[in-house]
Amino acid sequence: MAAKHKLEPQNPLILRCHRLMEAFAKSDDERDFYLDRLEGFIIYADLDKAQDDLIDLDNELKKNHWRYCMIPKLTFYEIKKIMEGFINEKVYDIDTKEKLLDIIQSREARENFLEFIYDHHSEFEKWQQYYQERSRVRIIEWLRNNNFQFVFEEDLDLAKGMVEKIKKSLFQTKVGKDIQTSRKALFTKAKTYYSNEALNPRPKRGRPPKQVAKTEVEPQFTVDIFTTVEPAVRPFLFTPDAASSSAAIFSSKFETDEKMLLSRRLQALSNADSVMENLNQKLASLRSLSSRWLASEQAKNELKEVKQPTSRPQPKMAEEGEEEEEEDLDLNFDEEEEEEFVPVKAKNNVNRFQAPPKKKEIAKKAAVKPMKVSKPAPKAKTSAKKAVVKKGVKRK
Repeated sequence: MAAKHKLEPQNPLILRCHRLMEAFAKSDDERDFYLDRLEGFIIYADLDKAQDDLIDLDNELKKNHWRYCMIPKLTFYEIKKIMEGFINEKVYDIDTKEKLLDIIQSREARENFLEFIYDHHSEFEKWQQYYQERSRVRIIEWLRNNNFQFVFEEDLDLAKGMVEKIKKSLFQTKVGKDIQTSRKALFTKAKTYYSNEALNPRPKRGRPPKQVAKTEVEPQFTVDIFTTVEPAVRPFLFTPDAASSSAAIFSSKFETDEKMLLSRRLQALSNADSVMENLNQKLASLRSLSSRWLASEQAKNELKEVKQPTSRPQPKMAEEGEEEEEEDLDLNFDEEEEEEFVPVKAKNNVNRFQAPPKKKEIAKKAAVKPMKVSKPAPKAKTSAKKAVVKKGVKRK
């Protein structure tokens, strides 16, 4: 406890909110994170390190247990609650909402939820803002419960050089006037995190500001300056390069967006390979079926050729049928001509019960007699009519 009274910070700790967000999101049963009370650095107990380093870290944590505060682990219930809150509050499309609700009920809900959000740009922007606000409130609440005096570097309006000077003179009592004025600004800023508005942020009332095109400006972060880090802790310092919020912060598998995108590309390639394999299998099955069908058709054609005789009577039958049709047409034509030249009395005297002539005799007559043309008969009728008309005229 003597070391606790030797070193006392002269101003609130300058923390990075986004680093704490990542530590809170990735803290689970296999990964432990600790926050230092003196300088505000984060320790990540990585089990992949050497066994001797892990033993030294464990001894340091037990020796100075008052200095290192363990970051709470994010439970499955809390993760699900965050995702459900986003779906119910920020997602307005019914189909997207139903799809997300199905995802969070399935296996690996956290990673599948992130992949789906990443593919929908509008929902991805809303998710980043929502998760940042919720995580910020959760972190502030935890820091207040553990009696931390702090400010977030993202919220400071000080120059980069001045912030670095404050970090270097953290334990110095005698400093210049510029550092003293900056320390006073930090104390006033630290009081705002203990207000009710910090845990319940409300939108400002009044007329909304005019819509102006947003200019994205990358925040300028200072260099990490830690002067009291123990040798056993140095291999486990958690100093990620990510300066702004990203989808990988909420992920439990990937540390950066680049790794997340790389895994998604590899997954897409593997899916494409599996799809191509399925297509090739289907094409092979179709080819085998078509070859079988062609073989069966060839076998049927060969059987038909073997069964058919050498002489084909069908064309002859067709020729005989055509000859009979021609004979019938000639007979009908002769009968019509005979009916035209037979007088009415002769027609009446015809015996109805007389048997029709035989086909063979009619065929012989048709072969001997030439075809009669019915042109002179109508001429005779017309000339007779003209003669009658002339006689009538003379009588008058």
